[in-house]
Amino acid sequence: MLVVILAAVIWGMGAAMRAPRSARWILIFMLLVAAIGIQLVFPEGHPLRAATGGSAALWLIVSGAGILIWLYSRLISGLRGRTGVDTRQPPLPAGQAGRFTETELNRYARHIALREVGGAGQKALKHARVLVVGAGGLGAPVLQYLAAAGVGTIGVIDADTVENTNLQRQVIHKDAAIGMPKVFSAQAEMEAQNPFVEVRPYHRRLEADIAADLFADYDLVLDGTDNFETRYLVNATCVAAGIPLISGALSQWEGQLSVFDPAHGAPCYQCIFPTAPAPHLAPSCAEAGVIGPLPGVVGAMMAVEAIKLITGAGTPLRGQMLIHDALHSESRSIKIRPRADCPVCAAVQKDQTKQESRT
Repeated sequence: MLVVILAAVIWGMGAAMRAPRSARWILIFMLLVAAIGIQLVFPEGHPLRAATGGSAALWLIVSGAGILIWLYSRLISGLRGRTGVDTRQPPLPAGQAGRFTETELNRYARHIALREVGGAGQKALKHARVLVVGAGGLGAPVLQYLAAAGVGTIGVIDADTVENTNLQRQVIHKDAAIGMPKVFSAQAEMEAQNPFVEVRPYHRRLEADIAADLFADYDLVLDGTDNFETRYLVNATCVAAGIPLISGALSQWEGQLSVFDPAHGAPCYQCIFPTAPAPHLAPSCAEAGVIGPLPGVVGAMMAVEAIKLITGAGTPLRGQMLIHDALHSESRSIKIRPRADCPVCAAVQKDQTKQESRT
């Protein structure tokens, strides 16, 4: 009680004299050091030792807790500084541009600590608008990781409902969601995981009459569909709008992904796959099967590429296709080039070449 009373007197007198808070905390810390010293120096049973607690253990615990709290507050202040949050003004509600709540700072601390991401990169993620086509095998991990990473606006379009056979690999959906539209099942899980993101579900099939208007609301598209008709539509719409496309595909034990971005010198999807293969040469997952964790591996890679494009970190898979063979634990990257006669992106490539020659 003696130490507590002295601490209260120091704080009260300091406040009355308008002493800085830091100076008052230093005096209280010196008081704790003195109390610990008394416990260690004076013999057991000494009146002064009894008056200050009778044991050094209590004050050591109090001092340790105080140091931890101080270090934590310094960490939060440092993270807030790296994100550009003005500590002199109260934070705005979550979701408002340029502002992070303290909960968000804690949540994204591992991102902010990365030199390649930092506060600026996390801000870019918060402001990003990403559309995911398909909420199935590849869409499931993509949606989960984009939401967890703090991508501010995430659209997802899919016409399917959750089926029992999906649950072996589409881990965003739960058994209780069987029969529910996939976009709403995914939305519920994403918002439960991160309430600081906005999820826009579109429960319908992607068709040519809506594609251009829909894509205009987004900066980046990820395609995880399982049919060539939709892939070609997504690719053509992205090329026309100048939007980067991250596309992935799966078959049995193997997956592949690439960043198709003709506006930056990379080929488009149709450069690499000019025509759809015969059905027996590219069977669906339902026909050929797929190992359960593979969509998670490839989908997570797609999410990483999305984060890299948004934040400007590293080297995206433009002009490269990454192929992952899970059966033999091998990954390889092959170079891919634009086709001069591509019916989709040749005009874009020609315009880019003209601009480069002028500069």
